[in-house]
Amino acid sequence: MKRKASAVWHGDLKSGRGAISTESTVLHDTPYAFGTRFENGPGTNPEELIAAAHAGCFSMALSAELQKAGFTADTIATTATVTLENHPQTSWTITKVLLETTAKIPGISAGKFEEIAQGAKAGCPVSRLLKAEITLDAKLV
Repeated sequence: MKRKASAVWHGDLKSGRGAISTESTVLHDTPYAFGTRFENGPGTNPEELIAAAHAGCFSMALSAELQKAGFTADTIATTATVTLENHPQTSWTITKVLLETTAKIPGISAGKFEEIAQGAKAGCPVSRLLKAEITLDAKLV
């Protein structure tokens, strides 16, 4: 299975503009620019898209791991926070990802939930792709 996304950029870094599109067309010529990445301008940025992909992937991985253990979640809500830092030696680098998830799961103990959540973090395809430090704050509600 292969999934595609594309980006087109016009101009220099600071005053240029780009657009990101996905094969599914969920994103179609979605604007991004220096201001959306390094400031708080309107539009998206690569780090936000990585965070969205990681949150979605982890939630699905957690659901799968819960199912293997005989549990079904009523809800799983995950936020991924990607940290982008400018280091003099390496320039801009994604240095870590914080996964914060809350889940409502009938009949599970907090200990079992934590064990399954950590396994899902390790097994999530996006977690395995990213080489940055990835931490997880999992809460059972």
